[in-house]
Amino acid sequence: MNNILNGTLGFGTAPLGNMYRDIPEEEALATVDAAWEHGIRYFDTAPFYGAGLAELRLGKALDKYNREDYVLSTKVGRYMLDEKEKPSSGELFEHGRDNKVVTDYSADATLRSIEQSLERLNTDRLDFVYVHDVSPDFHGDEWLSHFETARTGAFRELTRLREEGVIKSWGLGVNRCEPIELTMELEEANPDLCLLAGRYTLLSHEQALQRLLPRAVKQNVKIVAGGPYNSGVLVGGSHYEYAEASPEIVERVKRIQHIADSYGISVKAAALQFTLAHPAVAAAIPGGSRPERIKEDQDALKEDIPASFWQEMREQKIIALEAPTPVQK
Repeated sequence: MNNILNGTLGFGTAPLGNMYRDIPEEEALATVDAAWEHGIRYFDTAPFYGAGLAELRLGKALDKYNREDYVLSTKVGRYMLDEKEKPSSGELFEHGRDNKVVTDYSADATLRSIEQSLERLNTDRLDFVYVHDVSPDFHGDEWLSHFETARTGAFRELTRLREEGVIKSWGLGVNRCEPIELTMELEEANPDLCLLAGRYTLLSHEQALQRLLPRAVKQNVKIVAGGPYNSGVLVGGSHYEYAEASPEIVERVKRIQHIADSYGISVKAAALQFTLAHPAVAAAIPGGSRPERIKEDQDALKEDIPASFWQEMREQKIIALEAPTPVQK
């Protein structure tokens, strides 16, 4: 697995599930094509994204390519019913499909979720599988109960599939550090690749930097960094943590923008290069719903950022002193 992802820029497909807006089919498919044309070969998706819509679109877009030429990950913890349930107004995926989504981290549900994903993705295998959102931000005080179900269900099932060579790696796909830390403490679990969204970014990295990432390096658990732009607020959007950004966050982004402007660099470049600089991070997967965003991401990786910029970011206490300094490749 370590040879598959090595500082890779991947493609996160949450926007293709019509997150925030109703994206035309042709635009969604063109965005995946643009990712391919710019050399991206790692694609991440999930049943939750639009009740299977993102998986369907990704499967359709990738169908014309050789399966050996790309890496694919999806998630378990939710599966679809044929029963219809219209998403509520204001939900993340209110413009997604209206299939009822069931949350279930048991062994049987894990296999059911994988079977459905394979069908939607029109493929015969998955490379990585993440246990999705078994975390306090989605389940509140009940998250530990869901975690226990996952421990005896999804974790064991995915470990078996990995041992049998059906999948290459498994781990958690969450927006908080605590579930990954707890999983790494379990002797019987042994995850080897986890997706952590929005927690190792220019805006939010202290907790991951102090506890999670050092332990991940020690245990050889690789981290895929999702949401490097914190739902878009770092690159001109209005969302942070999947909701409207607070005035405090907006002010912090303005400070970062001011420093970046003074050095003539883009915040997008700083955000991506910062996230990928940590040795635990195997890939970053910004989401995209417009083809032109893909080239912007690729250009951001190549942008030359002087060491003095990072020094000022530390002096202004925007990034932690111990954060690794990105080195221009």
